Amino acid sequence: MALRARALYDFNSENPGEISVQENEIVTLDSETDIEGWLEGVNSRGARGLIPASYVEILKTSEPAPSLNNAAGNGNASRYGNIPTGGYDTSSYTTQTQNQNFTQAPAAFTSLSVPMQQQQAAQQNYQASQGSDDDWDDDWDDSSTVADEPGVVGGGSQDCHAARYRISTRSDTSSVYSRSGQQQSAKGSATVSRNLNRFSTFVKSGGEAFVLGEAAGFVKDGDKICVVMSQYGPEWQENPYPFSCSIDDPTKQTKFKGMKSYMSYKLTPTHTQNQVNRRYKHFDWLYARLVEKFPVISVPHIPEKQATGRFEEDFISKRRKGLIWWMNHMTTHPVLSRCDVFQHFVTCASTDEKAWKQGKRKAEKDEMVGANFFLTISTPPAPLDLQDVESKIDGFKTFTKKMDDSVLQLNATANEFARKQITGFKKEYQKVGQAFKSLSQAFELDQQLYSAGLNHALAHTGDAYDAIGEYFAEQPRQDVDPVMDLLALYQGHLANYPDIIHVQKGALTKVKESQKHVEEGKMEAQQAEGISERCNIISFSTLAEIQHFHQVRVRDFKAQMQHFLQQQICFYQKVTHKLEEALQKYDSA
Repeated sequence: MALRARALYDFNSENPGEISVQENEIVTLDSETDIEGWLEGVNSRGARGLIPASYVEILKTSEPAPSLNNAAGNGNASRYGNIPTGGYDTSSYTTQTQNQNFTQAPAAFTSLSVPMQQQQAAQQNYQASQGSDDDWDDDWDDSSTVADEPGVVGGGSQDCHAARYRISTRSDTSSVYSRSGQQQSAKGSATVSRNLNRFSTFVKSGGEAFVLGEAAGFVKDGDKICVVMSQYGPEWQENPYPFSCSIDDPTKQTKFKGMKSYMSYKLTPTHTQNQVNRRYKHFDWLYARLVEKFPVISVPHIPEKQATGRFEEDFISKRRKGLIWWMNHMTTHPVLSRCDVFQHFVTCASTDEKAWKQGKRKAEKDEMVGANFFLTISTPPAPLDLQDVESKIDGFKTFTKKMDDSVLQLNATANEFARKQITGFKKEYQKVGQAFKSLSQAFELDQQLYSAGLNHALAHTGDAYDAIGEYFAEQPRQDVDPVMDLLALYQGHLANYPDIIHVQKGALTKVKESQKHVEEGKMEAQQAEGISERCNIISFSTLAEIQHFHQVRVRDFKAQMQHFLQQQICFYQKVTHKLEEALQKYDSA
């Protein structure tokens, strides 16, 4: 009997010989024995290759594969479901897919279904896809290095004007590991075990290297990121120079004598008032850089690419709205809004190609990413209680799981509600209107002068119901669509948090292991204290990011619900006014 296994998480193949699987997908394995952490098998689509052993569980008994296409979470469903065509042009709605909606709903938040998802996105953003308006081109991908550029991190020269000092988490008394991963043991000491699963977010993000004291790098004064204590707990220090950035006037541009087309967006930051032009691929590049740099900060997802229909008016409008939501979150985040690469993105003049490329290369050579990012964190002197931290993280995990379920439910409900308005409600009201008109036409056959007023009033009533039907079809653009755009943004946030929580949980695990070693006399207390201090930095950062998430969540949902209800009130006032107009016609009948 074939050996079967169920995928625990989504896995996207990156290398030849690997195969992709989705969470809960049933795969057939050749053997239960893994080879260096990999199993060979066949997925449900018949592709054969390697799968990470830690991503699947062996099924000892026959179990049916659960459906991957539930109504609420199917990322390929159209925005308003399969709206039937005919009698009304619904193309502006039926073409709105979840890909345009710029995030896919996570199937289950607790499943860590997105390990390395952000890191994979960062890698994929370097790969050109032929035939897209977002391809890398020669003026973007030149192979110049930064060796001859002054002031660029990682280049041959260093900025001698900025205060700059080297920070290392290594200790002369602690046991460390060589590059090959073999332990260099100190006499009479023990080390906290390494996570050998290269797919672990804790490893990929650099969290493990930092906690174990293996991070080292130069930190400039301007790179310091401060966490402060407030009445609500740890928070990121506010940006002393807040600003916003508008995105306007998307225009179609061409290059190579019209052979290549792309959309250009005009960005105007309030702190400079200088307009810059950016393409979607520039947003894509920026997103990849930020994801790579900040392992415990939730970088909102940007609207996803689309191969076809990207120059259609509805898609352009929707993408612009998605980018506005994204930019609003970026400019209001105390850390993201101040980082060099983001400032370069919103301020570098579109016409200064040399400055743009230099800033791009500098960002790509940035050393303070991953494990080194934690070196830039400045925390309050008093350490956190690790047990209290763990309790708060568990509470946040429970909260986000519930929020994720609720967002999926609301998204599905709003989607169905909009679909009914566009087709069902419109059709039913226009049916009623047609019936009133038919009655009016019948009454006209009596040819009595005193019935003309009534006939006219009945016809006007029919027109009123016909217009109300159109109101229903147009209304989702005003109220439901903005709510769904907000839900899509937060689905992206919620998809980020399993990885962030995993980094913090991994750090706590290392602390517990070190404390156990101290109790057993296998590790010096000084080593364990170093691990605990570094875990404290990760805990401060994670709690500060959680606090920021809650603050902007309250702000966003309050504002969006006010807008939704205001639009609903305006809508029903329009309906009421139309009915009142029809009623007045009977006064003179």
